[in-house]
Order: sequence, then structure tokens, then C-alpha cells
Amino acid sequence: MPRMMTSDPDNLFDRPDAPIRPFEFDADVARVFPDMVRRSVPGYAELVGLSGLIARRVARPGTACYDLGCSLGAVTRAMLRQVPATVRIVAVDNAPAMIAGLRDRLADVPGAERIELICADVEAVRIEQASLVVLNLTLQFIPPERRLSLLQGIRAGLVPGGALLLAEKIRVLDDRNGAWLTALHEDFKRANGYSELAIARKRAALERVLVPDSIETHEQRLAAAGFIEVTRWFQSLNFVAWIAWT
Repeated sequence: MPRMMTSDPDNLFDRPDAPIRPFEFDADVARVFPDMVRRSVPGYAELVGLSGLIARRVARPGTACYDLGCSLGAVTRAMLRQVPATVRIVAVDNAPAMIAGLRDRLADVPGAERIELICADVEAVRIEQASLVVLNLTLQFIPPERRLSLLQGIRAGLVPGGALLLAEKIRVLDDRNGAWLTALHEDFKRANGYSELAIARKRAALERVLVPDSIETHEQRLAAAGFIEVTRWFQSLNFVAWIAWT
């Protein structure tokens, strides 16, 4: 599996005097993002590495692979290592700090000229001649009423036999099991050095910004978008990934 990117330590939510504002992917988050995601998302390194291996199986010469909501490009670079040289890679994020950080990280990477960086909302990007599209922890930040439209646009831009990789934090419908998974996820963060203050403040910052759906909602929506076969291939606590085929 690939090594995680280096970054500053994530201590953004440790200041009790700082105002709590809605979470956004600004320059401060970009600076600490690799540390943040490693300590916050169980199984993240495996999820990224396996996404690259799936890309190797799915990507077709002469097509494109899209990483929508690419952040600092962990999945983008995993795909670059695995797919044929004739595959174009498109990395999209609406946060200028993330695109700038990814551009810096690609400066000395062999083959990086194959990657097109786009700073735009993922909803505004037209998917064309794609054999693979990745939405890695991205759909959850799109307003729920616009999620089906985004998936329909992705489906329309995939070649026959192409696929969507979707990874999301999920909402568990059963109150008891949902509370248990949430508590265990917070234990995971504590075990990775986050303070009670940081956990609580980040939870408040993400409220109404990150809106998770249930497994059932995701799978029904993928079917409604026109995907003909959907397989869950990864889960770690309350994080799940699917592959959806055309």
C-alpha cells in the first residue's frame, strides 16, 4: 500500500478560544489534511491503495479516470501508479488550496503530465469518455437533493463497462448500532491522539456540512442513477465503499 503524504500535525480544533465555524477545505485544512484523514478515517490508507488496484483492473487505454473531490490527490496518485500510460487522469477539487497542494506534490512525480488539475465544483465538470470515476468521501459534502443528479451525470459520462468508486461515511439507521459505531469511531480518534476538545469541536464544525446517508439510501440512489450492478467492497467502522458498474 502507498505511504501516506507528510503534513503538519492536525491541531486545528484544539484551541478552546477559537470560534467554531462550518468546516471548509481551506489553506489551514490543506496544511494538515494528510494527518487529519489518517487519524480520522479508519482504513484510509488501505482504501486509497485498493482504489489504485481497482483502477488497474478497470481503466481502459484511451479513456479517462476522474478523481472528483481529489483533495491533495492520494487517490489520483494511486491511479497514476497503476493505470496504463494512455489513460488520462482528471483531478477535480473546488478548494484552491487543495489543488495548489496537489500541484506541488506532483512537481517531481514521473508521468504527472498525464494529470489534468481542475479547480471547480465537481457538479460543474462534464464527465467524458471515462472508464472510472472516483468519489472518495466527496458525495457526503454535496447537498442531498443534488446527489442523484451528480451520479446521473457521472453515469452518462462512463463508457460501457466503466465504473464508479464511491466511498462514504454512512449513517446507520438502527439507533443502537449507529450509536455503537459512532462511539467506536471516536475511540479510534482518541487512540490516534485527538483530545476530547478536538473531537467535540470538529463534530460541531462538520454538523450540516457533512451529511451522511444510509447504506440503503446510497444503493437505491445508485440504482436510480442507472448503475446496473453495485458491490460493497470495503468497510471499516462507519466508512463504506462501493463499486457501481454501467
